[in-house]
Amino acid sequence: MWWKDSIIYQIYPRSFQDSSDDGFGDIPGIISRLDEIKELGANVIWLSPVYKSPDADNGYDISDYYAINPKFGTMNDMENLFAEAAKRGIKIIMDLVINHTSDEHEWFQKSRDPKSPYRDYYIWKPGKDSKKPPNNWTGFFMGETWEYDEQSGEYYLHLFDKKQPDLNYKNPKVIEEVKNILRFWLDKGAAGFRCDVINIIFKTSLADGKKSLAVQGLEHFKSQEGNHEVLRELRRDVLDKYDCFTVGETVFVDLPDAKLLCDENRKELNMLFFFDHLEVDRRIAQFIPKKFHAYKLLNVITKWQKGLDWNAIYLENHDQPRIVSHFGAADKDSEFWKRSAKMLALFELTLRGTPFIYQGQEIGMTNFDFKNIDELNDVVSHGLNKLMKKMCIPKFLRWKWIKASSRDNARTPMQWNDSENAGFSKGKPWLGVNRNYKLINYASQKNDPDSILAFYKKLILLRKNSKGLIYGDFIPVYADTNIMIYQRILEKEIYTIALNFSSHNIKIPKKFLHLFSSDYYQVLNASGSSEWKNELLPWEGVLFIKTA
Repeated sequence: MWWKDSIIYQIYPRSFQDSSDDGFGDIPGIISRLDEIKELGANVIWLSPVYKSPDADNGYDISDYYAINPKFGTMNDMENLFAEAAKRGIKIIMDLVINHTSDEHEWFQKSRDPKSPYRDYYIWKPGKDSKKPPNNWTGFFMGETWEYDEQSGEYYLHLFDKKQPDLNYKNPKVIEEVKNILRFWLDKGAAGFRCDVINIIFKTSLADGKKSLAVQGLEHFKSQEGNHEVLRELRRDVLDKYDCFTVGETVFVDLPDAKLLCDENRKELNMLFFFDHLEVDRRIAQFIPKKFHAYKLLNVITKWQKGLDWNAIYLENHDQPRIVSHFGAADKDSEFWKRSAKMLALFELTLRGTPFIYQGQEIGMTNFDFKNIDELNDVVSHGLNKLMKKMCIPKFLRWKWIKASSRDNARTPMQWNDSENAGFSKGKPWLGVNRNYKLINYASQKNDPDSILAFYKKLILLRKNSKGLIYGDFIPVYADTNIMIYQRILEKEIYTIALNFSSHNIKIPKKFLHLFSSDYYQVLNASGSSEWKNELLPWEGVLFIKTA
């Protein structure tokens, strides 16, 4: 299975490279940077949505699955991207957003007529007592889930923004429409799909949900049996007829759910993204911080490494803060920004599964340095601010939490060089550029053998040439508040990894020193130090390699 040996690079198109200088990244801009992706060592691109969209949620509200958003270019540009990527041995997976469409999609506009054959493409229902929503569900964007439509005389369901009405998967015609979409893009050259919120597409019941501070009503639509049946049908009728794979974004997924979704005998998803490793230092999902403990992170990683045959490994994406600001030193002790970014690279690229690297991660891009919420574009951040304001949470505290958790942390333009707007665009960028771009940019690291970029390239090359790092067993060894130690083992290949998540030196416990002995012929050290003194330097990661 080629996707098990792959390194996947996620591109958020509007923030990657602007070729037209309108301040908005585009497909020709991506084509112009394919050589940089190849040089990194990635051989698959996950492309966030480029479909036609009114952009209520940055392209995750699709108005035409068969057309390209003019902001990004044309279908001809997209075909050129497939062709140019293929020349470089790079495959492309598309973002499949099928829980909902845009309210501007032709299907939805037609469905507003109760007599239309498209009526059952969406979930329409009259209100309670004609004045209240059909049930008490709450949504993922901190708001209501039902919107009354005057033309229709009923409410429609939207688990996300009101401009993102949910599709009705009890209607076989909807499933057939999705099959056609899959075939269209696979025939164009797509090598698979990242499937957006794919475990909540089937709503078993529209009954009231149990009272909850989080998303209310979840028990009626999370990982339902009907959901599994839809995924099996898509796999059987379309996906298995192509050499492709799927990775699911799965909401509130637990290990038992994940085993069902990824069991190869069931033929649903090939792998999935879970979230709890990025929430070990958060309360209420990703929003409110608490103290980090390395042992908690290792416990979560161990659960998934042992629990699933294959993992989608990631530390960053377009919905998460930058990892060097989250788990690293960028926002704690800038002196160790570079070393902690390398340590985290070592962490991700020594786990079992398929690694996903998000644009800018390979140069250690940090959380944004915006000054107030008016500079944010993210609909979730604004929704959260309104919700916390209603709860009488002080403004300074609201901003502190949002600043650390906002999805816009990862959405600022890619920092290519130290010219105006970081080389992203000559026009005013759609979202502000991080002011540290003169220090942190691709050009300054490209020819620096001690750079974060160089370290990623070295690790990726090592991984590609190591069956042990790709397929070896994951063995947890030790963790405390600040450090973790684990191994990857395949026959005679033994890899021992130690990571320090703190700003002070820490000695390796004596009973584990034998794992770091001279029997290991090669050492990869995130600090660049040539000496090993049985202790980890601040924010250091080390990899000891033994192959005989």
